[in-house]
Amino acid sequence: MIVKMNVSLRDPNIYTAEYVVSHFPRFFAALRAAEDIENARERLSKLIAAVENDVCRTESGFGQGARLRSRDCAEGLRNLVRPRSEQLAEFPFVQGLLDVAAGRPRGDLQPAFFADLYHLLLGLYGRAADDPLSDIDIGSFAELSGRDAAIARSAQLDALWEMVETWCGRYASGLDAAAISAREARRARIMAALGGSPAAWNDWRWQIKHIIRDADQLAEMVTLSAVEREAVSRARRGRLPFGITPYYLSLMDEEPGGERDRAVRAQVIPPPDYVERMTTLRDGDSAGLDFMREADTSPVDLITRRYPAICIFKPFNTCPQICVYCQRNWEIDDAMMPGAMASEEQLETAFKWLADHPAIREVLVTGGDPLAMDEEQFERILLRVAALPQVERLRVGTRTPVTMPTRITERLAAFLGSLRRSGRREVALVTHVQHVAEITPELVAAIDRLRCRGIPVYNQHVYTFYTSRRFEAVALRRLLRLAGIDPYYTFNTKGKEETLAYRVPIARLLQEQREEARLLPGIGRTDEAVYNVPGLGKHYLRAARQRDLVGLLPDGTRVFEFYPWEQNIVATEHAYIGHDVPILDYLRRLEAVGERAADYHSIWYYF
Repeated sequence: MIVKMNVSLRDPNIYTAEYVVSHFPRFFAALRAAEDIENARERLSKLIAAVENDVCRTESGFGQGARLRSRDCAEGLRNLVRPRSEQLAEFPFVQGLLDVAAGRPRGDLQPAFFADLYHLLLGLYGRAADDPLSDIDIGSFAELSGRDAAIARSAQLDALWEMVETWCGRYASGLDAAAISAREARRARIMAALGGSPAAWNDWRWQIKHIIRDADQLAEMVTLSAVEREAVSRARRGRLPFGITPYYLSLMDEEPGGERDRAVRAQVIPPPDYVERMTTLRDGDSAGLDFMREADTSPVDLITRRYPAICIFKPFNTCPQICVYCQRNWEIDDAMMPGAMASEEQLETAFKWLADHPAIREVLVTGGDPLAMDEEQFERILLRVAALPQVERLRVGTRTPVTMPTRITERLAAFLGSLRRSGRREVALVTHVQHVAEITPELVAAIDRLRCRGIPVYNQHVYTFYTSRRFEAVALRRLLRLAGIDPYYTFNTKGKEETLAYRVPIARLLQEQREEARLLPGIGRTDEAVYNVPGLGKHYLRAARQRDLVGLLPDGTRVFEFYPWEQNIVATEHAYIGHDVPILDYLRRLEAVGERAADYHSIWYYF
């Protein structure tokens, strides 16, 4: 029986032990016949192999999609029932299955657990609906040949692209005429409240001087919901870093809750659970917030090194605007806080370390946001780094093209261009555009100033809940390229407890890469999907053999073992156990903002 995901996920009673057992009676009957837990593992291993072989044999009658899903689900289930996996996940998965099979009550097993188990078994048995995004029959041209086949194939590809355009059309950009008009009206309201003028608005120093820092001031210029206002107020009382530039505030809609506005506000207005968690952590040992374990990879102050030929250099430890989910939020006290500039002693120690390590061929100057420094300070520091003979690439990490694009002045562009040496040294800028709503005429002009001086610009997109709807990232990549920005990385949201509201299952990013991004021309999808592993660096998600599913916890959390990037290069025993977010919880959140869970049905089959 083929089963489609056509039920409402808002009903918490959909996925239960009884529901799963009733759909797979033979599977659970095999467990009931087990003599003990080891015999249960043996029975499960044999049963999984037998079912997979049955589905995947040539004469089985199952389609290609069913065979591939059966293979992947079989691999996932085999991993889950291994003793080592249970040790790593710290949960006896097989005992849970035995209890479910025997009808013993397990109050700890939640609907999200049964949802994932149900879909794993559905895929194993070849019963998951082969229900692609489009009903276009690509295979129909196979019966033709020559020009007839080419014409039929071309028509099908036209239909596929029409589907892409339809999905992308849901997301209005900051270049749309209506968005520009609304932004002009909001800008006038903001300038009136701050006592600014059009000339002042275009001065990045004025933008920094007039950063919005509290809920009352924010509410004078944009409508806040009661939840937003209380969250910002509590964040300030809890001494959490907060700040919004007047320019970025103008990107918000007057009223909260719109699709585009939700993505913009989520960058800077913290959700209540974030405020509560961060306040607790900062009142205790703030070092516990160092999720990426930068302290373990910092040989001297201001330097972080995880790879052979590149290091991070952080001379300035604040930003004009604070991203809620920033991995360095634990280091920053506030937007443009006093004392953020490193001391001369720290700088000299860092410069000496760089000089003493000729393996460092690329230096990423970031922070904080280095472009919020005084021009003279910024130029002095980059000149010192550029003077190091081994440096082949200078990279500047900044969000100012998004938060105050007028910072990208002709002087800045000319200075960065002057550091270039064709065939000898490259200078690049890496920014962080999250949504098409952030791409405005001002941003495009700023990027153009850099490109005209030979400075390439790259984007690092953090794949959060607020930017993860179908084809939302595709719309972003398309417009980034037209704006002169190359997609570089798409980061799965880091597994920090305080940013749970932003997190997206790994399966969703894999689904996006293989079902949505794949439809773009190659030069438009140059970004790499990665998961940042604490202390070890970037894990490339498309490399499936670099991780294993090792656990499914009672709340539906998938547990993965990530292997270090250098495992095939040097001997290492390091690995990282990462806890994902339950897929059912994610789908329910999508439904709550108007999405159809059925449009994401294949998410269960990415591991």
